[in-house]
Amino acid sequence: MSTLIIIGQLLLSLSILVILHECGHFFPAKWFKTRVEKFYLFFDPYFSIFKKKVGDTEYGIGWLPLGGYVKISGMVDESMDINQLKQEPQPWEFRSKPAWQRLIIMLGGITVNFILGFFIFAMLIWRLGITYLPTSELKYGIVTDSISQLMGFRDGDVILGIQGEKLERFDRGKIIKSLVLENKNTINILRDGQETNLTIPQEYIALLTKQENKDLTLWRERIPAIIDSTLENSPAQMAGLNKGDRIFSINGEDVNGTHDIIKILKFKPNVECKLGIIQGTDSIYKIIKTDEKGFLGIVWKKLNYSTEKYGFFESIPLGIEKGMDLLISQLKAFGQMFGGKIKAKDSLGGFASIAGMFDPSWNWISFWTTTAIISIILAFMNLLPIPGLDGGYVIFLLWEVVSGKKVSDKFMEKAVTVGFVLLIALMLYANGLDIMRWLNK
Repeated sequence: MSTLIIIGQLLLSLSILVILHECGHFFPAKWFKTRVEKFYLFFDPYFSIFKKKVGDTEYGIGWLPLGGYVKISGMVDESMDINQLKQEPQPWEFRSKPAWQRLIIMLGGITVNFILGFFIFAMLIWRLGITYLPTSELKYGIVTDSISQLMGFRDGDVILGIQGEKLERFDRGKIIKSLVLENKNTINILRDGQETNLTIPQEYIALLTKQENKDLTLWRERIPAIIDSTLENSPAQMAGLNKGDRIFSINGEDVNGTHDIIKILKFKPNVECKLGIIQGTDSIYKIIKTDEKGFLGIVWKKLNYSTEKYGFFESIPLGIEKGMDLLISQLKAFGQMFGGKIKAKDSLGGFASIAGMFDPSWNWISFWTTTAIISIILAFMNLLPIPGLDGGYVIFLLWEVVSGKKVSDKFMEKAVTVGFVLLIALMLYANGLDIMRWLNK
């Protein structure tokens, strides 16, 4: 069921993004009286699932969910339909329009994807605000995993800053970005009451770029094993556990937080365990049996998170800022890739990797957040100066605007052919990496 939910979210997200992207080409083309022959969601080699012609344009849904397209008269595109180019240019054709109009048509899809990403981020901020954990509230420190332990972190450490820059908020994303993209390898921490610096070796920073490590938490806040409440008729309630009680041991093993309880009792249904509990000033022990799911039925005391609320107009620049931060991170990642610090095989992925960005349960907040991220990444990828992508056409059009010399249709035909082959090869490579990762699990 979770796989079907992920596939459903992926198809819905891509459908929204593709339709709006192609609208970014379609409407400017119409405004400049350029004929649009086709408007398709997904590709339709040999046949389509649905099609209907309205005026000069055939609207349809293809069977191959790898994107979508608008076919504009007089334009060399991925359809490689060059027969019309053998005729004299017609006034409704793309090639007959001034360079600035063609430039606007080609930039339309990218522009829409950027605006959509910024807008979704802004609306999420307006609706939900920004929730964060102040560093001052990280009183019990962090919980580490295998990778962060290799880096030198220990359970209970408090992350204070990055290379001397204080962190007012506990922000995993900022820490990872600083390590991977900004070449900052010193983390300022508080350990056992003493401030110290932790220098992360490059070999461990490189692990963060690997696809198989993308779901690791690295650091999460440590939540004390202090009871806030117990569920009705749960083992904890039946045993007489109360609000404010703290569990310090299970079966003789020390408990320093809820993560230790999860680790000790994970996948252990209907098992008796001996709990060491502090009630007020007394230390007592109780025998409790887990329920059929391995739970005790305890709601733990939460840390003091803060939420900043914003009005509609305040949220818009914050949404743009968040989107630009993501875009800048993409640019830095490409720079690191070309510089050899990030390996392409570790960071690239195909449709399975994109699907993995979605929550296995249907969560609209998560869905729209992921859609915003993909929208900005899609805009960035389309802006790359590769013939066949919007960015490739933009480069040729900018050359024409600057030099006054139009690139010949014959040259465009060859460039798009080469670009299309490169894109197919890249797509096969990226999806092949996903398959290899799946086989190696």
